[in-house]
Amino acid sequence: MDRTLESLRHIIAQVLPHRDPALVFKDLNVVSMLQEFWESKQQQRAAFPSEGMVVYESLPAPGPPFVSYVTLPGGSCFGNFQCCLSRAEARRDAAKVALINSLFNELPSRRITKEFIMESVQEAVASTSGTLDDADDPSTSVGAYHYMLESNMGKTMLEFQELMTIFQLLHWNGSLKALRETKCSRQEVISYYSQYSLDEKMRSHMALDWIMKEQEAPGIVSQELRTALRQLEEARKAGQELRFYKEKKEILSLALTQICSDPDTSSPSDDQLGLTALCSYH
Repeated sequence: MDRTLESLRHIIAQVLPHRDPALVFKDLNVVSMLQEFWESKQQQRAAFPSEGMVVYESLPAPGPPFVSYVTLPGGSCFGNFQCCLSRAEARRDAAKVALINSLFNELPSRRITKEFIMESVQEAVASTSGTLDDADDPSTSVGAYHYMLESNMGKTMLEFQELMTIFQLLHWNGSLKALRETKCSRQEVISYYSQYSLDEKMRSHMALDWIMKEQEAPGIVSQELRTALRQLEEARKAGQELRFYKEKKEILSLALTQICSDPDTSSPSDDQLGLTALCSYH
C-alpha cells in the first residue's frame, strides 16, 4: 500500500507538478484538478485525441441526496458514492472518484503487458472452470478475452475499458449470440467492433433491438430498465466504473421514449402500466 501511495505521488508530481501530492485529495477544487490532469495528459501524448474533455451530468432532483456523474475522455464514467446534500458537493465527490481512478490508471500495473495478460487469463480460466488450453482457442470465451487483451497490448485499463463495454453491451443485447449463429468467428467480431466507438449510432441500433424485443415480450424494456437503474445506483455507491450500467440505461431509455411515443409498438398489459410510469420517470 505504501508503494502504491508513493507511486501515486510520483505520478501527481509528473502530471501536476505545481500541486502538493500530500494535499491533492484534500483540495476542494478537485473539479479543476481533474480537468487539469486530462488537459495535461492530452498535451503530453494526445490521450484519446478524438474525445472531448471531462463532462459532468447532474441528475434532476427536487432535493438531496444529489447525484452527479463525470465522464472522462475515452468514455469511462464515475459518480459520487457519498450522500451529498448539494449539487456542488456531488460534483466534487464524483470528480474525486474520477481523479483517483485516473491516477491509478497511470500505474505500471494498470497497463496491459504480457505479465498482465497471463494473470488475467488465469483468473478468467478459474472463473469459468475452463483450462489454459482455452486461451489459445478464439472460439471459447477465454480465448476471445485473450485475443482482445493481445490486440490491446500497451494500452491502459481505461483505454481498454471502452472496447470491453461494447462487448458487454453486445452480450447483454443478444447481438453476440446472433453473430455466432451467422457463423462469424469471435476474432472477426472483435476485429470489426474494435474499429468503432460507442456512439449515438450504435446506441440507436441497440435501442431498435430492444423495441423489437418489446414487440415479442411486452414489458421487457421496463423490466430491464428497472434492473439497469438499480445496478447503476449500486455500482455508483460502491465507487465502481459506471459506463456499462449507464449505457444500458441510455439505450433502454431511448427505446422507452420511442415506445411511449408509439403505444402500438407493444400490446397493453400489466407491465405497460409500469412502462408508462418509467416513461414519466425518464
